Amino acid sequence: MYLKRKIDQELLIWSKESSRKPLLLRGARQVGKSSAVKELSKHFDNFLEINFEEQRQVHSLFLGDLSPIALCENLSVLYNTPIIPGKTLLFFDEIQSCIPAISSLRFFYEKYPELHVIAAGSLLEFALSELPSFGVGRVRSIFVYPFSFDEFLSACGEEGLIKVKLGASAKHPLNDAIHNKLLNHLKRFLVIGGMPEVVVKYAQGEKLLDCQNILDDLIISLKADFTKYKKLVPFSRVSEVFESVAQQAGGKFVFTGAATMSNYKQIKEALDMLIMAGLVIPVTHSSANGIPLGAESNVKKRKMLIFDTGIFQRLMGLNISDILFEEHFEMINKGSIAEQYVGLELIKASSSYQQQNLFYWQRDALNSNAEVDYLIQKQNEIIPIEVKSGKQGSMQSLYLFLKEKKKPYGIRFSLENFSIYSNIMIYPLYSVSDFIQQTVMEE
Repeated sequence: MYLKRKIDQELLIWSKESSRKPLLLRGARQVGKSSAVKELSKHFDNFLEINFEEQRQVHSLFLGDLSPIALCENLSVLYNTPIIPGKTLLFFDEIQSCIPAISSLRFFYEKYPELHVIAAGSLLEFALSELPSFGVGRVRSIFVYPFSFDEFLSACGEEGLIKVKLGASAKHPLNDAIHNKLLNHLKRFLVIGGMPEVVVKYAQGEKLLDCQNILDDLIISLKADFTKYKKLVPFSRVSEVFESVAQQAGGKFVFTGAATMSNYKQIKEALDMLIMAGLVIPVTHSSANGIPLGAESNVKKRKMLIFDTGIFQRLMGLNISDILFEEHFEMINKGSIAEQYVGLELIKASSSYQQQNLFYWQRDALNSNAEVDYLIQKQNEIIPIEVKSGKQGSMQSLYLFLKEKKKPYGIRFSLENFSIYSNIMIYPLYSVSDFIQQTVMEE
């Protein structure tokens, strides 16, 4: 069973472009890259999928001449599949297992641009770090993540909810019944997360507890990959750091104690690898005095997100009944699951053609600490975002930021309905994608 996703439209648009580059799908393991390509293949007469991790015999074809026409002739014979420009989709899966195949992509653009070529890999960033300029200007990347909340709603057959919440605003808040229905879906999404295998099972009627078992299996599978990251880095160290990221959610990541018997350099190496694998997403401190936000960022002050809320809650051993039935999330891991969710939604709702960076702001002063959860850029303005895991709570940090940085307004995501307080616009947690979409439309 395939559930439609945002990436489907992007792939279809790419396939119809008269001048296109080979496409590279990047993202963590099991987020749906291969499935999306197979769905696209239905629009072609022929489909040739080569999995470099499974089909080791094909590696030898890429050790010599990387002429794309010669390669395609050999591949066509080897797999008994015609490779015809405009009619065949050629898919290189797990391409990180064959470095010369990655190098060949640039030649497909230069010498065989009429052929549709897509490559993907779950540990691709490790291979690309060895080939930093393999295809600059010759290969287009698309970044793939787990299901977004809107994609989850679509999987549940709730297209109407997606449409109605997009049209809501402070002036036109949602009916309470619809608002509460969306909150109930949101709570289930926090528990299930967006990993395709889990969402598909849930959409097919699997119980929530069965979905938890699938998440446990996924965690085991993801951890099994740790041995592939770097042979000199112990599996146990990477695993400890991964779990420490979950445990430190909501606050600045502290290296001390993140892995037993490991020093700062060793822990940082493990953390960097988890970021490269797409399993951990950093949120970097910015002074926010101007744009771009990264110009005044401090990589020594970072918070870390686990790439999926379902994986996060299983790593933490959270009680899912608390998430499903409590009216707020403050008591659930100090509400950090809501902050995790918002950060992930900000990324998923943004352009898939760029690797999005997340930023936050913090001021440390005697008796006057303040923190804004996220910062985004809209044209020449910086917009501060605060996440509240309930329906109440002070906004002192947000007001302080607006005053200190002389910004016109801020955003608060919470369990409240659409509304506005002074110069703070209130959006429900389920409407992060709508806020980003409206922001893009205004630009």
